[in-house]
Amino acid sequence: MKLSIVIPVYRVEATLQTCIESVVSQDYDNFELILVDDGSPDKCPQICDQWAAKDKRIRVIHQKNRGLSDARNSGIDQAKGEYITFVDSDDFVGEHTYAPLMDYLETHPETDILEYEALLYCGSPKEQELKFPKTKVYHDMEDYWFSEKAYEHAYAWNKIYRATLFQHARFPTDVVFEDICTLHRLLKHTQTFTVIGEGRYYYCFNPEGITATADGKALRMHLIHHLEILRDTERRDAAFQRYYLKVLNIQIDLYALTADEPILPEIHLNTSCFKGKEKIKAFSLNMLGIRTLCKLLTLNSKLWKRPTSASS
Repeated sequence: MKLSIVIPVYRVEATLQTCIESVVSQDYDNFELILVDDGSPDKCPQICDQWAAKDKRIRVIHQKNRGLSDARNSGIDQAKGEYITFVDSDDFVGEHTYAPLMDYLETHPETDILEYEALLYCGSPKEQELKFPKTKVYHDMEDYWFSEKAYEHAYAWNKIYRATLFQHARFPTDVVFEDICTLHRLLKHTQTFTVIGEGRYYYCFNPEGITATADGKALRMHLIHHLEILRDTERRDAAFQRYYLKVLNIQIDLYALTADEPILPEIHLNTSCFKGKEKIKAFSLNMLGIRTLCKLLTLNSKLWKRPTSASS
């Protein structure tokens, strides 16, 4: 068995058939599909069993509801493939995706993680392509994280992983934005990471998803994941500083929601690394500090949202 494909399943009656069909119709056959029914209260458990009854490549795990991370981990525990990949059950995989990716891994067995292209927020006004114009191979994982801006696409699902990597890290339970910290921890044990302009994963917009509905608690978890990454690096180059500014935006959003004291360590930024609004924000951070910057931006945001006498 070369590839194990893990699909966590919970309350996705409307999309599950399309998701499974996109996998079983691939022109690549050396895989097993593990459907993890995470205690779904709808007809999903029956749909999973029906698919397993008619396709010997499919296995089903039924468990009590324990969340997405635990469902992925259950799939990892049962996986028999040399490589593992994930598909979320409200998404789907494009035609002719796995064949060229597995061909690459066959001819480049040193590859530990292979990342491929995706269409993000499919079916929404935010729809955008995640493209890799050419194949790039990274041996320095910090270079991948900062220079490739991996933190902007640290998704679990558009990657194929060497299965043995999960001996060192699993998806953390009882947290959100878990993909960020999981990928970072896997990278500590990765020797070769490749991005490739092949395949297509369709990430469908979910208005009920965590990225669309994140509250203060969720944003704090998101920020804490990034703080772990900041603690693990001594880089201060331009790529790092652009990353830091992204994390600063999370801190500002968190302050706007909670008014909690900022927890992001303060770093003096080189403003020549930025342009436009980012340059202004970096300059303001250096002059004012994080706490004052958060307060001013939050106040400014509230003033802009306040209705005027003309509009009220």
